[in-house]
Amino acid sequence: MNVLFMLLYFIIIVLVIEISVTLMKLTGLKSTVARFQVISMLTGTGFTTDESKSIIDHPVRRKISMFLILFGAFSLAVIISSISTLLTDDLRLMELSIIIGILLVLTVIVKVPFLNNRLSNKMKSEMYNHYELWEHPIEEVLFLEDEDVVMEIDIYEDSEFIDVKAFDVISHGADINILFIESGEVKIRKELYEYKIKLGDNLFLYGNKKEIEETFSKEIEEMKKKSASD
Repeated sequence: MNVLFMLLYFIIIVLVIEISVTLMKLTGLKSTVARFQVISMLTGTGFTTDESKSIIDHPVRRKISMFLILFGAFSLAVIISSISTLLTDDLRLMELSIIIGILLVLTVIVKVPFLNNRLSNKMKSEMYNHYELWEHPIEEVLFLEDEDVVMEIDIYEDSEFIDVKAFDVISHGADINILFIESGEVKIRKELYEYKIKLGDNLFLYGNKKEIEETFSKEIEEMKKKSASD
């Protein structure tokens, strides 16, 4: 009976994970990212990856996250309590079975293509009807095409762009826009046309991913080397 109780409760946890991952995917999150972040929040691991920003910056995902954090804390308490008391005779297997049945139905519902699309549209409608544009994730606001990205470029010591005016680094007709430049604690936007890039500056760019990577290939390579060494 003890083993059965633990098995049933772990089934509940698995079903909650599957439902949450599906809901996260409906908000536009990639499947692999959604599953990792759901498990991270459920277990209270707290990975501070760049991917976690996509959760924090999205109102709907934040609500799902709050439920997962609370459910994870409750689940841990249940498991510890069950083990420490060696599981009392009153295991409430019937109640657990009913909960599993309900979660199984919800899992099927969120995965049915027709209902899946309805839920996805519902979430999009929720975002656009109840939240201001600035509250939306940046990728939903700016990523107009599949190849559009927002990218941060660090200027290292041997960069060819040092002492070059910001807009001179972008070739004419290139699908690249400089949103702003971060120089120390100062964020530069108004003076971009006359500003000369310095060592240590961070350029925040918006545009075609391939063109950005070609233009700043050396800077990106240097950033990868620095990241690997850290």
